[in-house]
Amino acid sequence: MKVRYLRIVRRAFRALRHPKLRHRPWWQRLSKPLFHRSLWVPCRDTVASGLAIGLFFSMVPLIPQSIVAAILAMRVKANVPFAMAACFLSNPFTNVPFWVAQIWLGHWVIKFFHLPIPSFFAKVQITLPGVGAILMSDFIVGFIALGVLLALAAYPLVHLFSAILPRHLPVRARKLRAAPMMK
Repeated sequence: MKVRYLRIVRRAFRALRHPKLRHRPWWQRLSKPLFHRSLWVPCRDTVASGLAIGLFFSMVPLIPQSIVAAILAMRVKANVPFAMAACFLSNPFTNVPFWVAQIWLGHWVIKFFHLPIPSFFAKVQITLPGVGAILMSDFIVGFIALGVLLALAAYPLVHLFSAILPRHLPVRARKLRAAPMMK
């Protein structure tokens, strides 16, 4: 498992440092923070954060969701490959079940918590044959709620995996700051 991960990381590094991109100033500014080793070495805390970011953005209906997840993972010092890989949970085969779950969950959250919906979202609806009218507000609240639920589920799952198999996902000790000496 570790060898495969390292191969994928090396290929990604080579692709990001392609000779045609290397000399461009905008690419250097963008990619310089991406090459910090701490963003690519898997440990329990960075993988949990990266997976949570990736799972949240996998539920957001954006085309460049993996790019947005990678940029956010860079900013919060999470594991970038896990954030990008988790975005591929939603793909053309799994999108329809996720959309149905998002609509159902959004409708339930709005009704249960009595959320006030802006009037322009309440007016937008799509009518599907055999399904009926679907409100856009149900879909928006649903993908946010499902993304948050998946992101929150990532932390205990990663920590459980790390507790069961500590060799595959080690806990890295944080660097301790020097504490002032007491007199």
